[in-house]
Amino acid sequence: MKLKKILVAVFIAALFSDICIFSKSPDLHPNPWSLIIYRPYNAGDMNEVRCYVKFEDAETGEDVSYTKVKAKYAWISTPKIAHEYQKSYFLSGAMSMHCLLKPGKYNITVCTPKDKTYPVVTSNKEDWTSNVFYYDTDNPTNVIFVIPTANDNGFYNGGWYIDYKAPKYFKFTKPIIKEQD
Repeated sequence: MKLKKILVAVFIAALFSDICIFSKSPDLHPNPWSLIIYRPYNAGDMNEVRCYVKFEDAETGEDVSYTKVKAKYAWISTPKIAHEYQKSYFLSGAMSMHCLLKPGKYNITVCTPKDKTYPVVTSNKEDWTSNVFYYDTDNPTNVIFVIPTANDNGFYNGGWYIDYKAPKYFKFTKPIIKEQD
């Protein structure tokens, strides 16, 4: 029994270490099947608002979140401790989602249903949605970022933005300015 626990511990350590088969290959190219989706720390109550991550097959439009993607999450304060998702893929402020994807092309979006935006109040009374981020395992990136949107005054306005570039940082993540529709 003790040997079994040791083998499991070694496997888990290898899975999350630099020698992992899902980490960077010896020629230092990104692993196309490994993607980190990072939602940096936000200001105040915004960290408590979850955004739910959805993966669609870019060619068929089919939701493949749980058929072609396996994910775990980690908190920024404890980045080497992976946690299993219980029901749905989501991100709160200061979380990173570690995804293993099957080869293919994906459209990645995040959304917060209008009934789950508490404790943040915004002028947007609809679902908070993001842009569509296209991800191709033939042309991968290592990390993408999920950032809340804001109006011209810098107040959160109920939306999300996904980008491959890191957001500007101050004491917390500066939201992306998005024009009101």
